[in-house]
Amino acid sequence: MTALPPVLYSFRRCPYAMRARLAIAASGIAVELREVVLRDKPAAMIQASPKATVPVLVLPDGTVIDESWDVMVWALSQADPECWWPKDRSVRSDIETLVASNDGSFKAALDRYKYPNRYENETISETQQRAIAADHLQPLDARLKRHEWLLGDRATLADYAILPFVRQFAHVDRGWFDAQPWPHLRGWLDRFLASERFASIMRKYPQWHPGDVETVFP
Repeated sequence: MTALPPVLYSFRRCPYAMRARLAIAASGIAVELREVVLRDKPAAMIQASPKATVPVLVLPDGTVIDESWDVMVWALSQADPECWWPKDRSVRSDIETLVASNDGSFKAALDRYKYPNRYENETISETQQRAIAADHLQPLDARLKRHEWLLGDRATLADYAILPFVRQFAHVDRGWFDAQPWPHLRGWLDRFLASERFASIMRKYPQWHPGDVETVFP
């Protein structure tokens, strides 16, 4: 009897879902991808994870993983052919520190910059929020001046956990972003956007409905 694959509820443009797909693709683990429309979330996803945000990974034994970072770590614990999640504890600590900064104050400022109408009671202006987010990017540019990736000459989980959010920030006002003094960060992002890896995880899929033919990813 063929084992059922894990099920991944995803949304193409969500940066959290992007990074989950990146890690799953890098691991080579096959999942059943269910593309979600956020205004019409499937009942099966909400039943699995009542917080109802993507990504949601449901393993064959019923285990639910509904945080993108945890999905990434799970995938690479199954297989990590490119060594994105090195076993060296000090390297893992560096990765976790960078990702925590991205997911914390950078993402908070990014949301308020990109979606100001969602934060009507916010006392800090949209322009100030952009400046707060930009303060997180300058140190990344300094790292990338020294080497091709955030932690050295090879990509790690830090790069692929953070790149989707830098992409989102850049696309709010790409002209402004390109005018900033971070050429190494810009090059890092542009290499990612031009890569087959990015193209492969951004293919369009129709909205999933119960009973649809299974979509295997990657």
